[in-house]
Amino acid sequence: MSKRDYYEVLGVDKSTSEKDIKKAYRRMAMKFHPDRNPGDAEAESKFKEINEAYEVLTDSQKKAAYDQYGHAGVDPNMGGGGFGGAGAGGFGDIFGDVFGDIFGAGGGGRGRSSVQRGSDLRYQMELSLEEAVRGVSKKIRIPTLVGCTACDGSGAKKGTQPVGCTTCGGIGQVRMQQGFFSVQQTCPDCRGTGKMIKDPCRECHGEGRVQEYKTLSVKIPAGVDTGDRIRLAGEGEAGVNGGPAGDLYVQVSVADHAIFQRDGKHLYCEVPITFVDAALGGELEVPTLDGRVKLKIPEETQTGKLFRLRGKGVLPVRGGSAGDLMCRVVVETPVKLTGRQKELFKELEETFKKEGHAKQSPKKQSFFDGVKKFFDDMTA
Repeated sequence: MSKRDYYEVLGVDKSTSEKDIKKAYRRMAMKFHPDRNPGDAEAESKFKEINEAYEVLTDSQKKAAYDQYGHAGVDPNMGGGGFGGAGAGGFGDIFGDVFGDIFGAGGGGRGRSSVQRGSDLRYQMELSLEEAVRGVSKKIRIPTLVGCTACDGSGAKKGTQPVGCTTCGGIGQVRMQQGFFSVQQTCPDCRGTGKMIKDPCRECHGEGRVQEYKTLSVKIPAGVDTGDRIRLAGEGEAGVNGGPAGDLYVQVSVADHAIFQRDGKHLYCEVPITFVDAALGGELEVPTLDGRVKLKIPEETQTGKLFRLRGKGVLPVRGGSAGDLMCRVVVETPVKLTGRQKELFKELEETFKKEGHAKQSPKKQSFFDGVKKFFDDMTA
């Protein structure tokens, strides 16, 4: 049986924040928990399904793999990286995060370990079309949490050490009873670390991390497009209690261009031509991202005709051949005519009438023939 979409399972979409995903999970977990639905196999199945979805959508790496490859990106049976699921550590591990607020723990985390990985960060970077096509190196300045140097990340004043938590006995977990629930959750006093800081560091106020701005150099590869992400490993927030730092994701957005429109690896532009060039043909220069090139316009060219300049588009960031530049010609109607010019156009129009518009303007003639037939059919 095919699996349901994880976003559908939790009733959220791809743009939903992690905080709101957790809220949605809490609501559904309370509704379908086996303790509330004894003997209900369907409720138990749904509970496992929402736990599976939650495990993937709250893990940045698994979520990215799922967004790109679907279930195949995270299910080991389908060739993906897999996930632990609720069964890997028991429902009690998840309750520390989901039901902790019932007992006032307030955001203490899952309590599996006092060592926690730092949060990932995202930086929105806008590029010009030229920068995106050719690649560029840019410096960015970002706020982030880094390990406190004054206390070496311990949170305790220099010369002192954290002591064991008296509430949980140093294990970071407490068991609470609430009606039919018996829940092992993160200790509300030490937040799962198993330690208490009696004399906190003055620099970080016992957090072990301080906020700083850091400047990074980001190399943007040639060919990137709006929506592409560049991962800078270890440049996110510092971990807690010696945990690894998170990653920084640079999200690319390409600004609109005055001349070109981009569609994947192809570029499009409009090229205005004169009435004379369209009728008699000619040669004109058109812009490309590499400079000007000659474009030959054949006689009797109609507005809207596309001319393809092969290889003048974008070389894709993931490899492959370069795209093309598509030039759409637009015949420009003359304006601000002099008296003599108007006379010449009238003389030209007279010659058209003598030879018949069907010869000089076949599309116009065909259109009005179709209109006449339409009304004739209506009155027949």
